[in-house]
Amino acid sequence: MSSPYTANTLSYSEDVKGWPSFYSFLPDYMCGMNGFFYSWSGGNLYRHNTNPLRNNYYGVQYSSTIQSVFNFEPQTIKLFKTMSYESNDAWNCTSLFTDLNTGAMPGTNIPPLQTWFVQKEGEWFTYLRDVSGATNFRDRSANGVGVCTNVSGPVAAVVIEFANQDSLGSLLSVGDGVYLDNAPNAPIFIGAATAIVRQSTTNVTTGVVTPPSITVDTVGPYPNAINPLPLPFPGVVPAATDFILFIKDAVSASTGARGYFMNFTLQNDNVDAVELFSVGSSVMKSNP
Repeated sequence: MSSPYTANTLSYSEDVKGWPSFYSFLPDYMCGMNGFFYSWSGGNLYRHNTNPLRNNYYGVQYSSTIQSVFNFEPQTIKLFKTMSYESNDAWNCTSLFTDLNTGAMPGTNIPPLQTWFVQKEGEWFTYLRDVSGATNFRDRSANGVGVCTNVSGPVAAVVIEFANQDSLGSLLSVGDGVYLDNAPNAPIFIGAATAIVRQSTTNVTTGVVTPPSITVDTVGPYPNAINPLPLPFPGVVPAATDFILFIKDAVSASTGARGYFMNFTLQNDNVDAVELFSVGSSVMKSNP
């Protein structure tokens, strides 16, 4: 049975009384006879599985793909930290997402999760990372600084002061992306932090107080020596009374993927025989 709507071929098995196989090639007709599988395409007769070349149908080379899901304890929100598989060849992870919109869910503009598989003791292993340059202000890597009280300096070195607080804390780092938030759910990019004064200081002789501050480059362009990661330059210069926040690089601040399940697709382009033995993930209960 050929389906022109889904571009897949389904085969029916009398033994299992069902449709166990889906094929990406589209023959005009096919049948099994005398232990061989035959199909017709374009008026030509083909006998399958007669040479070592894999995934080549009617002169068109295809890829091997497998799509599956990690879905144990389906009523629990989980944190997927890693992904691994056992195979005699390397596979490429072309799609990876969770139901809580972490990763490249089809039909959305959400950037995919990144994988860098390395072979360890015969198993291919990777941590799950966000894409460099991606900004998700719901992540734990986004944090508020405070309401700025004064802004000065040139656009390449804007000094943002916070006279109403004694400290900026220890989370903010040079190279972090700095934003202002004067509209709900719409942070505006300022630039990259190039210098930080974390604590307010008082000159014991003059009594002059130097408030904590952030020096921000709003011009860019990046990447450069300070921050090799992409940021959406140019930025805007904030005004006094703007609320300032920052977000760290998505890759270095990645904690994994959260969701009830994680869907993945693996792809292999080898024309030789390849075996995929197992796929796994290191998972823990999410504790927000």
